[in-house]
Amino acid sequence: MGNVSDVRITRRTGFCYGVREAVDKAKEAADAGRRTHTLGQVVHNEGVIHDLESRGVRPIASLDEAEAGATVVIRAHGVTPAVRADASARQLDVVDGTCSWVIAEQKRLAELVHEGYTIVLLGTRNHPEVVGLLGFAPDAIVVDDEEEWERIPRRRRMALITQSTQPPWKFERLAALMTSRAYELKIVNTICPVTIRRQEDTVEAARAVDFMVVVGGRHSANTRELTRLCQIVGTPVLQVEGAIDLGDPAVFGDAETVGVTGGTSTPIEDLRAVAARVLEIAGTPESAARARTLADAALEEAATAAGRTTSLPAAAH
Repeated sequence: MGNVSDVRITRRTGFCYGVREAVDKAKEAADAGRRTHTLGQVVHNEGVIHDLESRGVRPIASLDEAEAGATVVIRAHGVTPAVRADASARQLDVVDGTCSWVIAEQKRLAELVHEGYTIVLLGTRNHPEVVGLLGFAPDAIVVDDEEEWERIPRRRRMALITQSTQPPWKFERLAALMTSRAYELKIVNTICPVTIRRQEDTVEAARAVDFMVVVGGRHSANTRELTRLCQIVGTPVLQVEGAIDLGDPAVFGDAETVGVTGGTSTPIEDLRAVAARVLEIAGTPESAARARTLADAALEEAATAAGRTTSLPAAAH
């Protein structure tokens, strides 16, 4: 047995509201008996994807794969205006799951283009949110890592906007650099506040525990950022996709208190399962024997209504 006697799940965790709404809409469509597709994977979480597929929800890479008359759910990342027009022309039943924050971001970007600004977009070019944004500003200069920033030109009027899940520190650093690139610089902070709060809560937890476990998809950028923040704090950290990835109690060393956090695409139930698994494999004899009860208590203390995985009634599962 190990030394872990306490597991804490960070506050304001589970799905962000945008992901939760998109997942709920896909479930609602499928449960109503409609042939349902999601345009791309609705979240970066294999467990959620498998759950949706078990309900009959099939992800498609493009509208060419959509069955005639099917329902197509647009995921929280949003799409380009051209994709919307194509879906309408095909007479598909479109359910818009675009996050309200992303919709506001798209509208603001279109305004900046109309006002004649040269747009610099901080983001990962192939990320679905960025692909959707470029539909509103096809000439935007997309930059991500710092080594790319030197290719930003000098222009009289420039505007900086960002993919909603970019780290705040990176956006702030780029904004400072761009003050030397333009006579008039408009900075529009479109970092999602949920992302910011998730990072703040993770840092707070990392400072209060002996070890952190970050739960999320391996391709999730916001999950990787949580891991990086724990490393900056100096707390030992392990990133996993789920409880099944935890098998070696030795990784926890002499830790007595373990914190559990997750990315915005991680269901809160996954965090409970990870908390229980930590206690089962690395807990003291007393905590291991009560692993499920302690994990339930940690979940109850952490979860708020906005942090729940789904707003659908339990019977829908």
